[in-house]
Amino acid sequence: MVPVSTDHRSPTPGAAHPLGAAPQPGGVNFAVHAPRATDVWVCLIDTDEAGVRSEQRLRLPAQTAGVHHGFVAGIGEGTRYCLRAAGPWEPENGLRFNERKALIDPYARRLDGALGDGTALLPYGTDGAPSETDSLPDIPLCVVTGTPPAPEPGPGVPWDRTVICEVHVGSYTARHPGVPEELRGTYRGLAQPAVIEHLRRIGVTAVELLPVQACLTEPGVRDRGMRNHWGYSTGAYFAPDPRYAAQPGHEVEEFAEMVSALHSAGLEVLMDVVYNHTAEESVAGPSLSWRGLDAPGYYLLENGEDLDYTGCGNTVDCASPASVRMVLDSLRYFAGEFGVDGFRFDLASVLGRGRTGTGPQGPVIPFDHRAPLLTAIAADPILSTRKLIAEPWDATGEGYRVGGFPPVWAEWNDRYRDTVRDFFAGGATVGALASRVSGSQDLFGAQGRTPFSSINFVTAHDGFTARDLVSYERKHNEANGEKNRDGTDNNHSVNHGFEGGTTDPAILAARAAHVRALIATLLLSTGTPMLLGGDELGHTQFGNNNAYCVPEGTRAADAFAVDWNAADADLTAFVARVAAVRRAAPVLRQHEFFDGRATRDGEPDLAWFGADGAEMSGEAWQSPEVRTLQAWVDGSDVRAPGRDSAIAEKDALIVWHAGGEAVVVLGGPESCTHDWELIVDSTLPTGEPTGRTVYPSRTEVTVSGPTVLAFQQV
Repeated sequence: MVPVSTDHRSPTPGAAHPLGAAPQPGGVNFAVHAPRATDVWVCLIDTDEAGVRSEQRLRLPAQTAGVHHGFVAGIGEGTRYCLRAAGPWEPENGLRFNERKALIDPYARRLDGALGDGTALLPYGTDGAPSETDSLPDIPLCVVTGTPPAPEPGPGVPWDRTVICEVHVGSYTARHPGVPEELRGTYRGLAQPAVIEHLRRIGVTAVELLPVQACLTEPGVRDRGMRNHWGYSTGAYFAPDPRYAAQPGHEVEEFAEMVSALHSAGLEVLMDVVYNHTAEESVAGPSLSWRGLDAPGYYLLENGEDLDYTGCGNTVDCASPASVRMVLDSLRYFAGEFGVDGFRFDLASVLGRGRTGTGPQGPVIPFDHRAPLLTAIAADPILSTRKLIAEPWDATGEGYRVGGFPPVWAEWNDRYRDTVRDFFAGGATVGALASRVSGSQDLFGAQGRTPFSSINFVTAHDGFTARDLVSYERKHNEANGEKNRDGTDNNHSVNHGFEGGTTDPAILAARAAHVRALIATLLLSTGTPMLLGGDELGHTQFGNNNAYCVPEGTRAADAFAVDWNAADADLTAFVARVAAVRRAAPVLRQHEFFDGRATRDGEPDLAWFGADGAEMSGEAWQSPEVRTLQAWVDGSDVRAPGRDSAIAEKDALIVWHAGGEAVVVLGGPESCTHDWELIVDSTLPTGEPTGRTVYPSRTEVTVSGPTVLAFQQV
């Protein structure tokens, strides 16, 4: 039994705003959205030396527009609490109120503790009736928290100069020798000078953090003795994840300090946010927070059951006022109080499901780019100024919407990923490659968007690392405990003759050249490049392309951690060189799509050539036999943001080759008679050319794929 007292203090009505626990002079105001609840209690928690919890249960005395609220005197920051709610038990209507279930405040700023017995967290018993088990011993507690330290202003990097690096806060620094051991795998570890210096060296301008809102491992994963590693199972949308705190209980301050340190170094901070589903899974799962307070307001339901557009059991109703308010409040909190510069929205197509419809498979909610939440974000005076990045799909075919988001959004471009992978694996045609490396105008050319709407990537957390992409032809996910059934089978990968690790120097050389060609293509393409943190060091996950979980109790240093001591120094130097070339050449990062317009010197802005130096035409674009493509970019009419007129730059020539040995005649229009300087050669370990570097127009060069060469006008 959980010790309960009613305490002599009686909350006064307080205020209905803001939601959550708000410290004020003399006490704390609590406001909880629960319009269908008959009663809501704030439970103040004490814990004895043996770890046994007791509670003081205080009923919130007032209700305004569905918000239960009250002011509790005599408490302040650091107070641990949970919520309870009473109301009807009507599963057919999605109502499963059970006051025996301790609940996390949806607006909690800090969580303390972990999930316990999964059975105790279920709102129902074996007979389907309300559970009689009290879940207080098995739920993380909320902690009353004040305003975080004021952030350093963000650097405001324009899109055309943005280079994103996606990192896992724990894995990226868990083995970094330049980070003090006690800080490795933490927010403070990521903010260390050695890490910042490395990120700046490789040309990164924005760090995109895998989810750092408090994560609670899914019951099915916990049942296998595993824990969620990536963080895509949110338990509190306002609480920084406590597992990345160097000092337990200080995650709010440490997250704020990390953002400020990165800002001071000129780096932006982007958060990967998961507003499409929660850690509660389906109605067969636990009652942790939202389900126990207002399931019909927070979730998409049909006859009381969850509609699952996410593959995770439930789907947040992004047209509901309760959900729209919660998401906007959460985003504003991190953007305003912490200074976060932007957000990448997981399964963002869910955010565009705004109205009910019907289809051949029964009830459906179609995607609408004018849906309430997407519109609210785009119209918000704070959020609309941040970098907004959509993962433009969900778990359904109808939800695949690459190119379908409003102009204020950028989008992950998986068609870029697949095409570039496939080209160097011997598949995609030069026509497909040309579309992707020139900005994917076929996807993003409408609605006033720019090439930077395309977030170009070859690898991401979801899938193989770059090293594994050229070392494995198939996934090896047995460690996840799902019999290798999880993760995609559509990898567009090769192993260069041997599956997995090897010491064969010829295979290792071929793999290294392949990785360099992929990274060079990414950084020299039009659009916004995103690197996967660790790829620049040769990081491997040993063929696991779905590294979302690790055994419970695994140290941060052992959870798919980047091994800095085994880093490929040449590869790091290569990435730094190509990123520097991109940074120094506006001709490679123009703000308008190429359209064949005549430039100052009378030539088109972009022209394509084959291996013979002749302009591409006809069937060659789609011929599987054609494995060489050259892009000539005119520098006399560069379109750059913030300029009153076009600026003149040096012409650029980029060569891609994915076949065997071949002779390539350097291409260009008839008027192009200047010499070319070779500035990147992906066949060399650091990309720095050796020997001859200047070539007259139409010089013959010998290549053997995979190869990327970059030239600039002398």
